[in-house]
Amino acid sequence: MSVAPDTVLGGPTLPQERRLVTALPGPRTQELQARKAAAVSSGVGVTMPIYAAAAGGGVVVDVDGNSLIDLGSGIAVTTVGNADPAVAAAVADQAARFTHTCFMISGYEGYVEVAERLNRLTPGDHPKRTALFNSGAEAVENAIKIARIATKKQAVVAFDHAYHGRTNLTMGLTAKSMPYKSGFGPFAGEIYRAPMSYPYRDGGLSGAEAARAALLQIEKQVGANNLAAIIIEPIQGEGGFIVPALGFLPELAAWCKANDVVFIADEIQTGFARTGAMFACEHEGVVPDLITTAKGIAGGLPLAAVTGRADLMDAPHAGGLGGTYGGNPVACAAAVAALDAFEHGGLIERAQQIGEIALARLNAAKQADPRIGEVRGRGAMIAIEIVDPTTGDPDAQLTGAVAKAAHAQGVIVLTCGTYGNIIRLLPPLSIPDHLLTEGLDVLLDALARN
Repeated sequence: MSVAPDTVLGGPTLPQERRLVTALPGPRTQELQARKAAAVSSGVGVTMPIYAAAAGGGVVVDVDGNSLIDLGSGIAVTTVGNADPAVAAAVADQAARFTHTCFMISGYEGYVEVAERLNRLTPGDHPKRTALFNSGAEAVENAIKIARIATKKQAVVAFDHAYHGRTNLTMGLTAKSMPYKSGFGPFAGEIYRAPMSYPYRDGGLSGAEAARAALLQIEKQVGANNLAAIIIEPIQGEGGFIVPALGFLPELAAWCKANDVVFIADEIQTGFARTGAMFACEHEGVVPDLITTAKGIAGGLPLAAVTGRADLMDAPHAGGLGGTYGGNPVACAAAVAALDAFEHGGLIERAQQIGEIALARLNAAKQADPRIGEVRGRGAMIAIEIVDPTTGDPDAQLTGAVAKAAHAQGVIVLTCGTYGNIIRLLPPLSIPDHLLTEGLDVLLDALARN
């Protein structure tokens, strides 16, 4: 679907325009920043110099009345659009009926419906089961629990540049030290790391070659007989939006199948139309044993899931999976509405259109600016790798300066990457074309001025 210039897909009726009425941060935001400093742990950082008051379509409006172009979606959470009307209505209806019972105490239909839909929508036509949780990190932890109890093995392999969460076990899986791991150890044991396919930086290895190198290391340093699971993001998120070379994921999945190792696809950031397919695994026909989802699943409410082969999901004993808030009824109601939009609202096609627009604009800029080392991504998950044009080394300082300049001009962009030199773009699929184009123009102008 092509989005008309003034159309708002979801959220309150907000003018779809970039509008700065104050310098950022504005006076009301400065007051809130002072209150935050006095009340909130300094370990909780805030990237943007704004405090949100409303959001919808492709904009976030702050408490000072500034309207900013949203190219971040709350880190890929508001994929269907912020305050999507169908999601908001479902939340209001459910909250008016009951807000909690704990599914482990008294069940409700919403949890079952979300599980049924995920079983149907995730890759593969084999029998599946789903369990619901609160956050992506919690889903990952439970996927590891399931793999370990099902295989009766303990070791787990994650990859260079991986990000899987901030809990103790998921910090162990995550590669980057600052700010996620430094000082917080010791971490959970029996976690190992393998090299990732990183086409821009691994010497041009094919997917099959990169997979063979990773698997040789796994076989020699861990051993298939000890390995419960391999976990991988089909496109890495925080690690730099790294798209592995074609063939890398299928080779890993085939090896896992041959060696009784559970292949876990962490689709927490890539799932639900973000990459121009319902799930990123589908780009190469990979069917994971277990898949973890969260972020975009419920239109902004906290919900996560593990979905996978019925024999694996049924391996834990009764009571072995769960949690007080997991699959909260209000979040489930939001998820049903969001899943309707993903499945029937043309959002997969919209993500593909966003990718076409962004990649064309950014690749053209790359031809003129050698500091853009690579433009990569799929669908509405796009990255710009910023480098020293002479050495090709990552340039985190320039990346930060560009992001800060874009922020000051009213465009929300995020950075990421092991080396801190990636600008990542995650616009909501409700963003109209004119705002997407304007946001890219502002970003590239910020690069040109630095």
